[in-house]
Amino acid sequence: MNKLSFSTYAKENGGRVSLLFLLFLLALYEFIFAGFNTFAIICVMPILVFITLLLFEYRMLAFWSLIVINYLLQAKWLSLPIPTSVPNELLQLVLLAFALIDTHGSRFERSLNLMFLAVAMWCGFCTLEILNDTCGIGIDVAAWYTVARMIAYQLMYITVVFCIYVNSPKVLVRYLYVWGALALFAVFWVWKQQYIGFTESENTFLQGRGHSTHVLAGGTLIRYFSIYSDAANFGIGIASTAVAFIIFGITSKVRKYKIFFLVVGIGCAWAMFISGTRTAMACFMAGLMMYIFLSKSFKIAIPFTVIFALFVFILAFTTIGNGNQQIRRMRTAFDKEDASAAQRTVNQEAMKKYMAEAPWGIGMGVGYGNAPANNKYSYMATVPPDSEFVFIWIHTGVIGITVFLFCMVLMLFGGCRIVFFVLKSPSLRGIGAGCCCAFASQLLGGYGNQVLLQFPNCLVFFGGLAIVYVLPFIENDWIAHEEEQLVIEAENKRLKLEKKKAARV
Repeated sequence: MNKLSFSTYAKENGGRVSLLFLLFLLALYEFIFAGFNTFAIICVMPILVFITLLLFEYRMLAFWSLIVINYLLQAKWLSLPIPTSVPNELLQLVLLAFALIDTHGSRFERSLNLMFLAVAMWCGFCTLEILNDTCGIGIDVAAWYTVARMIAYQLMYITVVFCIYVNSPKVLVRYLYVWGALALFAVFWVWKQQYIGFTESENTFLQGRGHSTHVLAGGTLIRYFSIYSDAANFGIGIASTAVAFIIFGITSKVRKYKIFFLVVGIGCAWAMFISGTRTAMACFMAGLMMYIFLSKSFKIAIPFTVIFALFVFILAFTTIGNGNQQIRRMRTAFDKEDASAAQRTVNQEAMKKYMAEAPWGIGMGVGYGNAPANNKYSYMATVPPDSEFVFIWIHTGVIGITVFLFCMVLMLFGGCRIVFFVLKSPSLRGIGAGCCCAFASQLLGGYGNQVLLQFPNCLVFFGGLAIVYVLPFIENDWIAHEEEQLVIEAENKRLKLEKKKAARV
């Protein structure tokens, strides 16, 4: 009976049985002759095939997986056996492949906008950088691509994926909820770090490479970093998130959305202080100040201006809150004599002397691993860049940083134009303004720290700006969705009142 059952099964599923048997033999062969790593890769291949088929069946699952995985990639307690960028890149490519297969539902035309043009321009320049051999050490395509995919090509993936998959009000609201929930988790985790303690891996980071920048004042001041790579990345990213959700909250008409958005915004603003990142303060204020111009409403602009001015006055001209070390540290952002800021200026002046003879940069493939010690630009190849802009300036030169900034301003201008002139719905305009102001806030953060193109900020804020370009396509559906939610809220309110009246009788 068993023989008959197996024979019948093998006949009906012969191809699968043969394939699995061959994979089993290949895995054994690789384990014997190539070692455990290759053996493990062979073993997980069926799992990867299963996951791919599952994602093909439930395509939005790949999108939501991308959003969640991107946010958790830098957590110290999450150790991956592969490069950090691989999960993001694979999921983005899978989503683009699904969109190409399903041409009817892909709506590629939504991707053909000013942001796509700006990103394509930057990607084109970075592609030309493969020919840059300023250091005279030859062209290394692999090393070039490692940098190019992080500072250029991932922006293209993000732009197209968000323009394609955020295609309805329901998806938009769901995305804002997922983003907000992940931000609240980051806020919870930084609270946990402060009041409960660090995990073993987080402690290892603090006592090792993060000690000099995260343990200050003789060990009495800790800069907390939550699930991000470091405190600067966390502080600036969470400050920009606070900007976005505060704006979402004050412009939303639907009560449940308003409450959730404001809770996220206020929580993120609190977490910004815990990071002890001074640049985060400037990013937060710049984002809110930008909204004053995008609001198109004196009712919003006037109180926003008053609160903003009061906030700056308290930090810059008073000693309120000085009993808290984190607030004292944040207050030094207004100190023109701050030693840290002065040292950055000195470092950049030294860099200018080297970069004067390298207008195209030292090359995108040049770094710690392949820059000879006697090379003229070895200092520039090994000096730690203190900001995202400096990193791009070093590797692509004054020409590269000019092109990059032009592209960033162009895409931000396009988003602001849509918010200011195209969108009619006040609440949808609030979502667009929140994304634009958060992006501008993050862009300023890239001037002060190397955070703009890091995980999870790159996908969050470039993706948010890409959403702004989709909003005009879904505005009519959004208005209908909002009216439906308001009717439901009004009905629920009426039923509660009736229930309350009935209880009194």
